Amino acid sequence: MRTVLVTGGLGYIGSHTVVELQQKDYEVVIVDNLSNSNEKVLDSIWKITGVKPHFLKADLSLADQCAKVFELFTEIEGVINFAAFKAVGESCDKPVEYYRNNLNIILNLLEQMIARGIEYFVQSSSCTVYGEPETLPVREDSPIQRATSPYGNTKQMAEDILRFASDTGKVKAMALRYFNPIGAHESALIGELPNGVPNNLMPYITQTAAGIRERLTVFGNDYPTPDGTCIRDFIHVVDLAKAHVVAMDRFFEHGNKAAFEYFNIGTGRGYSVLEVIRSFEKTTGVKLNYVFGPKRHGDIIRIWADTALASEELKWKAEKSLDQMTSSAWKWQLHLKG
Repeated sequence: MRTVLVTGGLGYIGSHTVVELQQKDYEVVIVDNLSNSNEKVLDSIWKITGVKPHFLKADLSLADQCAKVFELFTEIEGVINFAAFKAVGESCDKPVEYYRNNLNIILNLLEQMIARGIEYFVQSSSCTVYGEPETLPVREDSPIQRATSPYGNTKQMAEDILRFASDTGKVKAMALRYFNPIGAHESALIGELPNGVPNNLMPYITQTAAGIRERLTVFGNDYPTPDGTCIRDFIHVVDLAKAHVVAMDRFFEHGNKAAFEYFNIGTGRGYSVLEVIRSFEKTTGVKLNYVFGPKRHGDIIRIWADTALASEELKWKAEKSLDQMTSSAWKWQLHLKG
């Protein structure tokens, strides 16, 4: 049984990935500082898989706490890194905090891995590395534009760090550039539950529908898109989680073709914010209270993926529809209400 460290493993994408890893017989060590997650997720993972992963609360941006993880769990053979601050708008207000946290985590993890001979690193990257794309859909070899937010820039810089670290021959790394995950596990036992006011679209939609939020604000309705709202490649979080298992399998089966690889993980189709709202209203029968507000600083107008490379190399493809994404998110919200 292979042991994998999943940082930020109690968060939204991390918890779904832990479930998929355990269902493929990986042993999982979760490290999370609980800044945007809840320790109760451990019980939900156990209910789904029948296995409770190892858990340690730690702040990986601090070198001593990162070292402690690897001292306690010497069996770790690979790392999947989800630990990061992740809100585009907030990063524009707090750039220094974003750079310090997100980059220190990468550096501390790599330092420990190299010191201990641990080779395999999967990075939670993002389509934000492309900036505002010149052509669509974006391919892995599309030009990297200037980042539109500090968050996006930390993702770009993380890939640069991994690229140069892998050049040493001491690390093999893969960056999964994923697009916009939404939805929840079919069990409705895990899903997206940010602490405080959500920064992402889908939990704000479900919380508005549940009466937790008075209304949803759509940021901008005069973008150069068919309905005036931003367009994103929304992907079901379970499809995304499965891509991380495939990535780790590729390492252990020695299938990687370069020391540093990177793949788009999306559906290959763009949906506007209003299309997501309409899908939610259709699948749930709930009418949303929403208004249009000013554009949000740092937002990309439209982006969706060319997923041919991931399909060819990883033998992975997103399977779930937008309606499945929105309906599963609502089932998760109803579960939270009890």
